[in-house]
Amino acid sequence: MIHTVAETGSTNADLAARLRRGEYVPEGDWLIAERQSAGRGRQGRDWFDGYGNFMGSTVVHPSDRDPPAHTLTLVASLALYEAVVQLLPEPGMLTLKWPNDLMLSGDKLSGILLEREGDAIIVGIGVNLAIAPDLPDRATSSLADVGPAPDCELFATTLAGHFSRELDRWRQFGLEPIRNRWMAAAHPVGTPLSVHDGANTSQSGTFAGLAPEGSLLLRLEDGTTRAIHAGDVLLA
Repeated sequence: MIHTVAETGSTNADLAARLRRGEYVPEGDWLIAERQSAGRGRQGRDWFDGYGNFMGSTVVHPSDRDPPAHTLTLVASLALYEAVVQLLPEPGMLTLKWPNDLMLSGDKLSGILLEREGDAIIVGIGVNLAIAPDLPDRATSSLADVGPAPDCELFATTLAGHFSRELDRWRQFGLEPIRNRWMAAAHPVGTPLSVHDGANTSQSGTFAGLAPEGSLLLRLEDGTTRAIHAGDVLLA
């Protein structure tokens, strides 16, 4: 089920409130907003709410048999990649960047925010379908920059279908196939990266793939490889 509202503060916050009230939100249900007044990205950033863009959230109820819940970021990224790539004139324009970004010709196209509420994981996704924000620290793009802006409701249906399929694969086959497919859609191994930890410190290196549990592998200048479990990653 896809539920669309004209405006809300945050679709993630709305689903969290329902869960806190003891309401069961089924997997496969999505809450979509045409506008958000308090949308959020990673590390407390505001999320741009341009009209015609996609802003929506869904819920996953992990079990003890599932892979680690934090790897749902890879699941959501792959679902989003599959939903977007079919809309582009050239598939090679689209790449994934750890941990949660979809890049269109090197510019940020979307973001994903995972939040835990009790035993549930809320997956929030924002995609620049029609318009992209001007950000001081990174270039952005929208699908309207390379072709007609897709219909938001149709895009929501497509994304929901891909997310459901990727979630089933995650549960049935485990993390390794998801990880391998994610790396195949990411920027190449050897791509220069800089990682910022939110405390005004950073380290630079090159992309060396993903560790088995999904963390970023950063090859440093001295030849050693460091696993990055959290941080803001920029293409250098």
